[in-house]
Amino acid sequence: MTPVSTTHSRHGDDEIMASGEYPLTRRDLNEIAAMIYADAGIALNDSKASLVYSRLSKHIRNLGLRGFREYCTLVSSPEGADVRREMLSHLTTNFTRFFRENHHFDHLRTEVLPGLINRVKSGGRARIWSAACSDGQEPYSIALTVLSLLPNAADYDFRILATDIDPKILAQAKAGAYDETALETVNPAMRKQWFREVDINGRRKFQIDDKVKRLITFNELNLMAQWPLKGPFDVIFCRNVVIYFDEPTQMKIWSRFAGLLDEGAMLYIGHSERVSGDAKALFDNTGITTYKYIGKHGGRRA
Repeated sequence: MTPVSTTHSRHGDDEIMASGEYPLTRRDLNEIAAMIYADAGIALNDSKASLVYSRLSKHIRNLGLRGFREYCTLVSSPEGADVRREMLSHLTTNFTRFFRENHHFDHLRTEVLPGLINRVKSGGRARIWSAACSDGQEPYSIALTVLSLLPNAADYDFRILATDIDPKILAQAKAGAYDETALETVNPAMRKQWFREVDINGRRKFQIDDKVKRLITFNELNLMAQWPLKGPFDVIFCRNVVIYFDEPTQMKIWSRFAGLLDEGAMLYIGHSERVSGDAKALFDNTGITTYKYIGKHGGRRA
């Protein structure tokens, strides 16, 4: 692999921000940053030059292009719409694991789910949204937590919506098959009950049970676009996502979440994130990155 250099040379648009097999100029970086911001709200600055280079250079080579300039021309054209969507997949981060930031799942199990379970058993409904689900480990963790208290949850009006901007990672989420290392944070009894060992193309995987999948609907969704969601939601998980957005975009996201929550509903966010802007007055910080919605909606919506 060609080593990546982030030594800057020259000035202006021709300044080299990263180099290796191809040079990444400031002009290239700025154009890519503008497109990723417009498409997904992700803010890329000069410090991300090596990341952009490392994630896109192989893609450029596989496309048979001669470098970043030709690539920018392609992805900014109507003919390059599909390649532009692939660029988003390459530049978004999909790190996740089962029961990541476990205190959220402890809170969900002890403080939130008992009330929701009583509601659905009485003929009501419960809705949870995993707003950036990556390869599915977060929504499956939510579902496993629900099933630990209500094993036949799928027989009630209890549903989990899982969305992500990346269709490729969503396909992995829907498949629900993981390497053994991914299950290291899953309780052994839960692992035995809800996963089975399978062979997929000669690789040893662990497939999550269809009873878990029945609770979840996976859909592609860009948080910066229109949301075809009516709500209300009782819980929203949106963790380690808005850290990639600038402050105005973060405030917009918090406010949009507030519009889909009922009074008393919960919002779980990432360890380095905080609700900000006008939405801050609508939430009560009740624990570590755990927020209760305290705004008024004028009654439960249909």
